[in-house]
Amino acid sequence: MNLRQTQKEATRRRVLDAARDLFETVGYEETTVREIASQAGVAVGSVFTCFASKAEVLSQVMIDRLEDLYAELDRITPHLRGTVVDRLSSIFALHYAFETRRTPLFLAHIAAAYNWRQGSDSVPYGRNPRLRGMIHDCVADGRTRGEVADDADIPLIVDTLMAAYAWNYRLAAWEQAGPEQMSAIMEKQIALVARGFAPSAAA
Repeated sequence: MNLRQTQKEATRRRVLDAARDLFETVGYEETTVREIASQAGVAVGSVFTCFASKAEVLSQVMIDRLEDLYAELDRITPHLRGTVVDRLSSIFALHYAFETRRTPLFLAHIAAAYNWRQGSDSVPYGRNPRLRGMIHDCVADGRTRGEVADDADIPLIVDTLMAAYAWNYRLAAWEQAGPEQMSAIMEKQIALVARGFAPSAAA
């Protein structure tokens, strides 16, 4: 990496650190690119040299954060035991425990997913292939083990569980619920969905 690339990477890191703090304390919608630049100690133009939009900044902030979570999940997931419901519950509980460390930031990430003006440079909640893949693999494995009906619509199951997971963050926003409370509710939701995908003889 030459000097120019090193300087650009350092600028990029300062922008991401500043944005992460502002999105959490001020709010994503309320934070301007100018404020991000000011807190990062760089020119506004330098922000746009590194990122195409504020949405892309948020996407990268979340991607960087989630690397730590997925490294942990990659280590733990192969060792999860129990039914498909048990394993799904564990995966979501780990997500809640991680994301509630910075709840306002994750709420901004969810909210940005409903912004129709987002361009292709951003990766909002719902397009995350890692979480979707984990859920898909868990349910597919449940099918192999005879816990999930052969004709179950796995993509629909994934979408339903992703929606329930995100919706439960309302409890963190409105009632300051912690990860234990949210995980307990998610476990019930998973069990309810599982009644729909169970083989008919086991339903």
